[in-house]
Amino acid sequence: MLEFMPLILFAAICIVLMFGFPVALSLAGTALLFAGMGLGLEAVGIDANFDSGYLAALPNRLYGIMTNQTLLAVPLFVLMGVLLEKSKVAETLLDAMALLFGSIRGGLGISVTLVGMLMAASTGIVGATVVTMGLMSLPTMLKRGYSTSLATGTICATGTLGQIIPPSIALVLLGDVLSSAYQQAQLDMGIFSPKTVSVGDLFMGALVPGLILVVMYMIYVGLVAFFRPSMAPAADREELMAELGHTSGLGILLLKGLVPPVVLIVAVLGSILSGFATPTEASAVGAFGALVLALAYRQLDWATLKEVLRSTTHVTTMVFLILIGAALFSLVFRAYGGEHMVTELFEGMPGGVVGATIVVMLVIFLLGFILDFIEITFVVVPIVGPILLAMGLDPIWLGIMIAINLQTSFLTPPFGFALFYLRGVAPPSVPTSAIYRGVVPFILMQLGMLLLLTFFPQLATWLPTQF
Repeated sequence: MLEFMPLILFAAICIVLMFGFPVALSLAGTALLFAGMGLGLEAVGIDANFDSGYLAALPNRLYGIMTNQTLLAVPLFVLMGVLLEKSKVAETLLDAMALLFGSIRGGLGISVTLVGMLMAASTGIVGATVVTMGLMSLPTMLKRGYSTSLATGTICATGTLGQIIPPSIALVLLGDVLSSAYQQAQLDMGIFSPKTVSVGDLFMGALVPGLILVVMYMIYVGLVAFFRPSMAPAADREELMAELGHTSGLGILLLKGLVPPVVLIVAVLGSILSGFATPTEASAVGAFGALVLALAYRQLDWATLKEVLRSTTHVTTMVFLILIGAALFSLVFRAYGGEHMVTELFEGMPGGVVGATIVVMLVIFLLGFILDFIEITFVVVPIVGPILLAMGLDPIWLGIMIAINLQTSFLTPPFGFALFYLRGVAPPSVPTSAIYRGVVPFILMQLGMLLLLTFFPQLATWLPTQF
């Protein structure tokens, strides 16, 4: 029984989380309980196969978290996203896109997809994107005769683009974890001058797959509108303009709604892709730019600023507390020999690295039903990452595969977080079953993207080699 303690520890964490306890406290508390159990068994002469020396590394781990320059990008990108949400940039942008494309069949759906892409590239927060798009676009789409399932599915799917389109908070966290895993894998292989993989590399690797997903979504909406016009009818531009309450011309509205966020996104991503700035430095540029936009749109007062700072502090504190809890869990898991157990399991698995990768992707997909991407990134990736990378997988390819996998879990019924976000803001007349039906085609497209990356890994690995 004691030889299976790492698996029991992992199962215990999942069970505690399913009861709804705070994630950070669940990770740290359960890990401390098992550490105390191991020390207690050793004290009474029972060999629990527990190496307490791992616990001595905890102070260094915590110091490393607090001084990690890469993780400074998290609060700054969160601040940027919340500021843009409060400044109503997305609302103006959605109105402009709706007027531009709304007069064609499926045009509102295409508008939602494009605005969702730009919001993903500016906020990087799935919940904020889904809620904002649900409040702004769902009533208009339903009023214009759109199928409930198509409207809700499009909003949920485009909201999850924040997982994969840079600058994504998920990619920042994943990049930091994969960087450590890659270095550990190389040290385990006897390479004592290890190569590195950065958050910027993941950003570049995610760009092409993210844009392909956007094109897939738009093609799907267009095909539905072509073959089943009643599900995505065209809207009259004059009526739409009157309904949205805009008296200025379409050109002025586009200039006001489209140019500022695009300039900000180009400034942030362009500085990273060109090597002019690190992701942390670019996040500071983005946060300052979002502050300027909020002031320019006259949407920033002291009350709003306090709300923005409170929201940013809340998200940042949650991320770092989870990271601390995950660090303690990782040390206790290794103290029980969990790393060696997983290594032996993968090495003895049929199919070698292919079989191991399939199993890891399946486990991450299933865990996405009960855990958020932050917990999976901090708990699962540090365990399986070094082993898979030591088996020869490309770290950028692996990171993008994990990111899209987690994106898919956000959509999958019945526990997908994006479904819950939209359900919370959708009118009572929208049945939950319609939301579930609506996301199915988009889940299939995301799984298709995983298959594309499996057979054509260059989709993720080519762009980082060009810079």
